Amino acid sequence: MTQAPPPFDPELAAALELIKDVISPGLTMDEIADVRQGAGIQMLADLDLTVDGFFEVEDRAVPGPEGAPEISLLICRPAAPAGAESRPVIYHVHGGGLILGNNRVGVDVALAWAKELDAVVVSVEYRLAPEHPYPAQIEDVYAGLEWTAKHAGEFGGDPQRIVVAGASAGGGLSAALALLTRDRGGPELIGQVLLCPMLDDRNDTPSSHQMAGLGVWDRTANETGWTALLGERWGRPDVPAYAAPARAGDLSGLPPAFLDVGSAETFRDEVVAYASRIWQVGGVAELHVWPGGFHGFDGFAPQAALSQVCRAAQLAWLRRLLSQ
Repeated sequence: MTQAPPPFDPELAAALELIKDVISPGLTMDEIADVRQGAGIQMLADLDLTVDGFFEVEDRAVPGPEGAPEISLLICRPAAPAGAESRPVIYHVHGGGLILGNNRVGVDVALAWAKELDAVVVSVEYRLAPEHPYPAQIEDVYAGLEWTAKHAGEFGGDPQRIVVAGASAGGGLSAALALLTRDRGGPELIGQVLLCPMLDDRNDTPSSHQMAGLGVWDRTANETGWTALLGERWGRPDVPAYAAPARAGDLSGLPPAFLDVGSAETFRDEVVAYASRIWQVGGVAELHVWPGGFHGFDGFAPQAALSQVCRAAQLAWLRRLLSQ
């Protein structure tokens, strides 16, 4: 029996009320094209990427996976001359349920961190489902990381200090990238920031049932995203970990992880389980479950008190990681 959902934080509930006519939690396959054309994605993408001149911004086309098209990397580096050391690199993977978005979406969060930490941001564009099913997305993200590590010196980045970060589908792809670089012996990451990550295609946790029809991304939308990526394969036993990181049999040997999620969202239980499994194999993870938070609340309501505490925790973890 499905239990009643946790209540939304009052400030966040008010924000949800304001956007309820624009964003429906239950996205279906036949709505993908319309949502891609909607004002919401465009509004998130129309950012001042220089942050009032702090960053120099470049779009770079780099080689994609073997036999695949080039991919676009958005490179934002502080305009001020670097000190004696190269700058750390935040390798950003955008969200959008694996079906929406581009390398501008959500990058404002990484830019805010980078401004405080004197870091470079590299945001990767990847092919979207359903036009491009698995493994196009993770292979694009991996190819972009390989290029970034090899060419970091060209934009003042330190290839030995790369952190991968992403929210929602970007968080899931970031987790998958950490698994893939471990298993392929690829560029070594020093950390992974997984914000409300999309980790488990099975879509059958208590929180996914509790939050049906609520928030901004419910189990109907989640089924849409996973179906777009995996087709009829989603939910079956043979789904690979590089598609759905919750399927990984072994979470040892991964870089330190920061994970956060709202208590009132679809992904709550899969994120908590993923952090617990990292600890169970002796790994390093910091987990925050924000009471009353809906999916991506800090992006939709950045001025809310809970959002500000959430963003401060993310920055504090990164600051500690980079000072080690």
